[in-house]
Amino acid sequence: MKKVLIVDYDIKMRIFISAVLEKNNYVPIVARNGEEGLAKAKEEEPDLIIHNVLMPKLSGIRMYHELKTDEQLRGIPVIILSDIAKRTFLRSLEALTELDKKNVPDPEAYIEKPVEPEELMKVIIETLA
Repeated sequence: MKKVLIVDYDIKMRIFISAVLEKNNYVPIVARNGEEGLAKAKEEEPDLIIHNVLMPKLSGIRMYHELKTDEQLRGIPVIILSDIAKRTFLRSLEALTELDKKNVPDPEAYIEKPVEPEELMKVIIETLA
C-alpha cells in the first residue's frame, strides 16, 4: 500500500484526509506542521505528500522549497491543499527561489479548499499515476 504524508495544522483536515486515504487503501502518515512534516518525510519516505501553505514552525512555502531542494526528497510528488490561492503560493515560491538561487518546480497538483473527497482522490490517483 502506498504511504501518503499529510501535513496540516488543522486536526479536522488531518482526520478528513486520513479517512479519505484509508477508505481508498492508502496509508496516511500525519504531521502538524512543516518542521514535523519534513522530519517525517525523511523518516518515512512516503509515496506522496499533501500539505497546507499556512502552518506554524515552517510555512508550507518553505517546506515545499525544502522538499524540492533536498536530494533525498525532491522526487516525492507534492499536492498542495490550501485556503491560499495558487497564484499567491507560486508568487511567494518564486520570491523564495530568487533569494536562494535554487530553482524548484511547481507542485504536481494544487487544490484550493474546500475539497470534496472524490475530487481529492481523483487528484491523488492522477498524481501517483
